[in-house]
Amino acid sequence: MGHSREDHSHGHSHNHSNLRGRNLIISILLNILITVAQVIGGLASGSLSLLSDALHNFSDVLSLIVSYIATLLAKRQASTNKTFGYKRAEIIAAFVNAATLIVVAVILIKEASVRFLEPQKIESDVVIWLSLLGIVANGFSVLLLKKDSKSNMNMRSAYLHLLTDMLASVAVLIGGLLMKFYEVYWIDAALTFAIAIYLIFVGYDLLKEATRVLMLFTPNTIQVQQIVDEVDLIDGVKNIHHIHIWQLNEDEVHLEAHVDFNEDIRLSEFDNILQEIEEVVYHKFGINHVTIQPEHGKSDSKQIIVQD
Repeated sequence: MGHSREDHSHGHSHNHSNLRGRNLIISILLNILITVAQVIGGLASGSLSLLSDALHNFSDVLSLIVSYIATLLAKRQASTNKTFGYKRAEIIAAFVNAATLIVVAVILIKEASVRFLEPQKIESDVVIWLSLLGIVANGFSVLLLKKDSKSNMNMRSAYLHLLTDMLASVAVLIGGLLMKFYEVYWIDAALTFAIAIYLIFVGYDLLKEATRVLMLFTPNTIQVQQIVDEVDLIDGVKNIHHIHIWQLNEDEVHLEAHVDFNEDIRLSEFDNILQEIEEVVYHKFGINHVTIQPEHGKSDSKQIIVQD
């Protein structure tokens, strides 16, 4: 028998989702503008760091489109052949976006290594002006997505793409100034390499987080033994075992378990105990979907974790 809690009204969630979609559309358009400008400028100036920034911006465009599609899918209702709906669409988008960050970083490292051995003279004025464009446009996009990035993995993946690109543009600007006033052309490749390392750093953490959710791992914030200890204290409960805990998406954490009772209780008594269990796991562990299989004297495994 199961139960779920919803913390927000459907209307509020729908409006919030529409706002996310609008912010993503604005960010997509800004990044298309930056990408086209930087490709033209990078080819004209011969700057690898500017072209690498353009490549990163292009990956941003693709990632933002993936995030936007995921936001649309997440609004779809459940059906008989999709009983959870598309609630995991945004987690998949976060996984894809994190993976692309790492792929782009590897490409940049390869290109930077070649350019570092053979530095080339670069038209620094073009680099400076286009990096400023990148800072302003990406900075605005970062501000648009910052709030949602704190509570939604999909939006966090898009936010990280834009934040790293803004930082990359800052690095390119510094490189452009050094090339203009000091003719230090090897700095172009060095900055490209630094940008790539940072992309790997932020991409790996997000990839690991999204993978945990997709693999149905127990959230890091939850200790199963603590749940067992709390539920075992409830009057009438003999033990809780055969536990599964997973995160469906950013808003839902599910608990599924067997509960052995001291006595052969009535269904109405079970409902009262189930409510107590729901209160405990919700308020102490943030679990908002609970499914309990009641048992009395059943000869199954009483281990906390059972491999099905």
